[in-house]
Amino acid sequence: MKEFSGAELASFDGRNGRPAYVAYQGLVYDVSGSPMWAGGDHEGMHNAGRDLTAEHDDAPHDVHITDFPQVGTLI
Repeated sequence: MKEFSGAELASFDGRNGRPAYVAYQGLVYDVSGSPMWAGGDHEGMHNAGRDLTAEHDDAPHDVHITDFPQVGTLI
């Protein structure tokens, strides 16, 4: 597993062919394969390349981020 700094994670924003990664509770997940994250955007409310732990508390659904492949940890 790779360790990502916040700045490093930001480069995985799902734009221009880059993979879309998000962090949640210290773990980094690859959401690139989800149509819900096309272009690094989720429902116009969340962007890839970020730690979404705090934002997830406002989400209208259960934790689904953990259904995606874990690719590393956030340091």
